[in-house]
Amino acid sequence: MAKILIVDDDSDFQNATTIVLEKEGHTTLHAKNGREGFERARAEKPDLIILDVMMDSVLDGVSMSQQAHDDDTIRDIPILMVTSIANTDYAELFPTDEYIHIRAFMSKPLDPARLIKQVNKLLS
Repeated sequence: MAKILIVDDDSDFQNATTIVLEKEGHTTLHAKNGREGFERARAEKPDLIILDVMMDSVLDGVSMSQQAHDDDTIRDIPILMVTSIANTDYAELFPTDEYIHIRAFMSKPLDPARLIKQVNKLLS
């Protein structure tokens, strides 16, 4: 199964997501938003990154995805960007193209079945 990095300051989200992913046989890693998430991705080279859009500012999530694209060591790692229901309008700001490096976008709270379906799609 896959090694998945969850980048989010919300420990409840990290814990709930971990339960769902580990039940499916995946290994999970955690990091806080911002620089810690980027450095953990570089050090661990996960198969997938689940990234919170709301970091220090809305654009920090896009900044991390651009840094990932520009970094040869993690360029090929797909990113699933998530946000809270209150921030769903931000989905329009984040194109899912190769330059921005976001492969999918989901809103919190994540439905476990939809999460697994999206994770499996991104890992295939």
